[in-house]
Amino acid sequence: MQEENQRLNDEREKRLRAAPRVVVKVGTTTVTGSEGDLCTERIEPIAGSIARLINAGRQVVLVSSGAIGLGRSLLQLHPSRLHDLVTKQACAAVGQSLLMDAYKSLFASWGVKVAQVLLTEDDFSNWRRYSNLRHTIEKLFGFGVLPIVNENDTVSTRELESVAPGTQFTAFSDNDRLAALVMSGLAADALILLTNVDGLLARSPSGTDGRSNNDPLSEIIPLVTEVTGELKNLATGPSASGRGGMVTKLEAAEIAMSCGGIAVIANGHSPNILDRVFAGDRVGTAFLPSKRIRGKRRWIAYAAEVRGRVVVDGGAEQAITQRKGSLLASGVLRVDGYFTPMDVISIVDRHGREFARGLANCASHDTEEVLGKKIARANKGKRGPASPVRGTIAISSGGTGPKGASRVAGARQALESESKRTVDGCRKGHRRPQLENPPSK
Repeated sequence: MQEENQRLNDEREKRLRAAPRVVVKVGTTTVTGSEGDLCTERIEPIAGSIARLINAGRQVVLVSSGAIGLGRSLLQLHPSRLHDLVTKQACAAVGQSLLMDAYKSLFASWGVKVAQVLLTEDDFSNWRRYSNLRHTIEKLFGFGVLPIVNENDTVSTRELESVAPGTQFTAFSDNDRLAALVMSGLAADALILLTNVDGLLARSPSGTDGRSNNDPLSEIIPLVTEVTGELKNLATGPSASGRGGMVTKLEAAEIAMSCGGIAVIANGHSPNILDRVFAGDRVGTAFLPSKRIRGKRRWIAYAAEVRGRVVVDGGAEQAITQRKGSLLASGVLRVDGYFTPMDVISIVDRHGREFARGLANCASHDTEEVLGKKIARANKGKRGPASPVRGTIAISSGGTGPKGASRVAGARQALESESKRTVDGCRKGHRRPQLENPPSK
């Protein structure tokens, strides 16, 4: 056990010392003070560390929260006013310029130029925009510019709104997940999440030790190789001034692990924290990478917007999850929702539990025609048409989306020659139907 721990610590140090491309996320509690004003005593050292990383030849993306707090402070609004969505958006509009002006001044003293990158969920859920985002940031790296990323809260409400438990949200609902998706899109090597605690804190699952997860006497979990349900039970509740909490940081770490990169949760209030992290010091909680999901499969699993779903029988589920087999029309029970060719669709069992995702071969109304042909041919004892799903399938570990990255697997869709005829037929001259009562997403 001791030898294994030493090996993992050595791997942690090696990865952090060598990581050429990194994403650093600073949370609201690090960026702002108690009144929502900029906390320069915490931000200046972090900016200095980032500048040193850049001057040493590393490529860095900074994902920063704090715009709403800065806007509220300037407008002298009581925190209770932020319960109103439009007020939040107005504060974000005011605060973004203040945040960027502060970063511009801080990094100018180090000779580092900065660029503002404001994103919405569509920049991740749409594959073309997702690809364009990477190209833009790659070009900024080429110019030696530091991209500073935040959600465009002025026009995007997805992050600001409350999300009901079990609801599957598009792309991201907080800057922790946003940072992880930026890391995924850029194929970065490390994700550093700076918050107001020293890392993932351990406590007894039953709480019989009388300590909370924020108790300073709780022990820090130094290394994680798999994010389990037990670990998620240790992380409860959002932060006081931000929208995320330890749960969202664990989800972000899972995405980083599935990218083949390392993630670290550390205290942004600690002196020289980034210098210590990248020197390989054992600070915070490090998440070592699991099996890597590559390319478009990773996008399907974590970033793409799901447009509809197909319900399959137990045989089809077993073929995909256990044998990495093809999804044939014979295993499809019905189609729910409305989608077009190449939209990402969810694959669920009879009970509605999502276990996979894939790319649609056909529009939803054409898929129903395919299923009709399947039934007709079955009645005649003939082979049915090919699947309405093609391409890569990302398999999830739970019913609310692919969040168990350490258990995520992939299955190649083995399309047969009949599949190509089906795809071609689906794509020629079919118009998306007009809906009287389209389903909510």
